[in-house]
Amino acid sequence: QLHVVESGGGLVQPGGSLRLSCAASGFTLNYYVMGWFRQAPGKTREGVSEIRSSDGTTYYADSVKGRFTISRDNAENTVYLQMNSLKPEDTGVYYCAAGNFYGLGFREDQYKYWGQGTQVTVSS
Repeated sequence: QLHVVESGGGLVQPGGSLRLSCAASGFTLNYYVMGWFRQAPGKTREGVSEIRSSDGTTYYADSVKGRFTISRDNAENTVYLQMNSLKPEDTGVYYCAAGNFYGLGFREDQYKYWGQGTQVTVSS
């Protein structure tokens, strides 16, 4: 069965760091775009970062550029999101998703597999 599972969320103080992991099962990461999305309470889900596993091309939302880094380990079939300098507005449920397409740009309809999400709370 094909699926992705997120881990690594938690409570962190403003300015702190977290690393999220997304483990893929049932398919090979190399041929997929992997994305991180988030949904804050009362808001619609938004794209955070994407990586095209075949060539490592990345894409970030303006709100996280310079603070978040997406990476992948094709051998481990896992994608990571390193989040530094966290702000309260980064709070939300973070979802990992996988899709077999090429162009990046947070097109949710292109993603086929979604995880259950992991909660990130940035608060003092």
